[in-house]
Amino acid sequence: MPIAVDIDVMLARRKMSVGELADRVGITPANLAVLKNGRAKAVRFATLAALCEVLECQPGDLLRWEGEDPGALPAAE
Repeated sequence: MPIAVDIDVMLARRKMSVGELADRVGITPANLAVLKNGRAKAVRFATLAALCEVLECQPGDLLRWEGEDPGALPAAE
């Protein structure tokens, strides 16, 4: 996926556990793990805003675009 999630980086900088973050944001640890591990298909703006508020960061600190793998073959049409 071309979007990378850097929640782990912010958790380490804030010395915060996944459980604490999930609790403070108001989502389950399982849902936070899905997002944190890049398996989420979408994220609500309200959730992203809550993450940013708790972690005291900007959305760009949590999400970044990496683009497609340059070595990957183009998709068949």
